[in-house]
Amino acid sequence: MARAKKGRNCSSACVTKDHLSFGECMRSKNLQLSPAVNDTYGTRQRAWDRELDNYEAASSQGLTPAGTKQHHIDAAVKAAESG
Repeated sequence: MARAKKGRNCSSACVTKDHLSFGECMRSKNLQLSPAVNDTYGTRQRAWDRELDNYEAASSQGLTPAGTKQHHIDAAVKAAESG
């Protein structure tokens, strides 16, 4: 069985280049990663839910926005306030 060379699997930004695996290299950096940082789906879902809630609120007030997107809702509210 061949021995792994130290530093061969390190990241390009590794200062020491003395780790036997890429995982060891990453763990040595003590990165504090949150799963929520890369949660673009959750962010989009919250934005969509917020727009639908705003649309529902506008509709319940008797307004008829052209669509469910926030700019349509804002336009309907502005039109209702101005006249």
